[in-house]
Amino acid sequence: MKEIVPAPPPIVRNDVATIQGLFQQNVVPSYGRFDLVLSHGTGPYVWDVTGRRYTDLGGGIAVNALGHSPAAITDALIEQSRKLVHISNLYYHETQGRLAQNIVSLIGSGKIFFCNSGAEANEGLYKVARKFGHDEGRFEIITALNSFHGRTLAGIAATGQDKIKKGFEPAVTGFRHVPYNDLQAVRDAISPATIAVLIEGIQGEGGVTPATPEYLLGLRKLCDERKMLLLMDAVQDGHFRTGRFQSFQRILEGVPGGETFLPDGISMAKSLGAGFPMGAFWLRSPHGDLLSAGTHGTTYGGSPLACSVALKVLEVMQREKLGDNARMLGDWFKSKLRELGEKHPGIIREVRGHGLMLGIELCPEIPNLPGDPAKAQSMRLVLLLQEAGILTVPAGTQVIRLLPPLNLLQEQAVEAMQTIETVFERIATRVPSAA
Repeated sequence: MKEIVPAPPPIVRNDVATIQGLFQQNVVPSYGRFDLVLSHGTGPYVWDVTGRRYTDLGGGIAVNALGHSPAAITDALIEQSRKLVHISNLYYHETQGRLAQNIVSLIGSGKIFFCNSGAEANEGLYKVARKFGHDEGRFEIITALNSFHGRTLAGIAATGQDKIKKGFEPAVTGFRHVPYNDLQAVRDAISPATIAVLIEGIQGEGGVTPATPEYLLGLRKLCDERKMLLLMDAVQDGHFRTGRFQSFQRILEGVPGGETFLPDGISMAKSLGAGFPMGAFWLRSPHGDLLSAGTHGTTYGGSPLACSVALKVLEVMQREKLGDNARMLGDWFKSKLRELGEKHPGIIREVRGHGLMLGIELCPEIPNLPGDPAKAQSMRLVLLLQEAGILTVPAGTQVIRLLPPLNLLQEQAVEAMQTIETVFERIATRVPSAA
């Protein structure tokens, strides 16, 4: 595939302080940013303005499924921008219809609503649930502890993490949180007002924790019995990241009953546009008709430009069998990381996940771990890896996430793993022996 490396922007290459100053003076400080100023990238690599190269295993938090500056997206943007960029959803256009058809074919009979982000996609699911239960006065949604469903007011109410909610009380009503992978906890939490259950197939921000097959199948049965909707947030774990289009398809492979499993709604974003802002939700038949004209909408969602990009992303993923690549490299990474854990049991507690959505859980206390003791262990390790030229993403205080592009090559994975091993060896030389 042709690669396009964009020219560095017209700035002084080593003027880090000036660029950071622009942010400090003009940008709302709502992010804890790493001390990096990035310039350009290609494939799994990205460069800072000083010219240093990093291997990006964070993938823009599971967004850059085709890596940085993929030629396919550039070509799709240029071609479509010469035809139609935006026409609003008052009119039909072919690309939205074809994209919806392609996604439906990968999940099951249903319909798609297009929006701009994962948070918006989840908002759509909340509205679907309320519409479904409105005539019976049911509106409550059960979600999981340690979940993450976005930064809107309803999204933080749905999220099962207190730190996300702090300072934004009073919370939007209608959400209850129970332990993840605990079917009995869901059953016990159902009230006369409960209309839906919303979970992630793999909790991402919550520590890369996959749902068990028994949990998924049990939730489907329970929701059917109680006439409730089963909704899944696939914003981070969808779009072939686990080796299948949806994480539940991977988790339920070979499990009796898994071949017929379907949720009632799925939210998606991130890899959907592989860097172009886009979200969507799928609704299982017949729920796809719950939102009639005038009940939900968006200005930019499903534009010709966005849909042309998403169509091209799907085309590349399927043509190049990137689901298979994610499965193969994910199994390889997991094996190597578990070997590393066996070698350093005082540092790595567990490695988990599916495909190229992996989590490295650290031991509760790692003596002499380099870095600021005031920072969480996960953040300190992320910074050590960054110093070594590897970009990763923390998940809470104890877990490092690996979310590389799905078209990562074997030799690139080997190079990255060698660097990771070097960092852990450095840590190990500082950790006292258990003996």
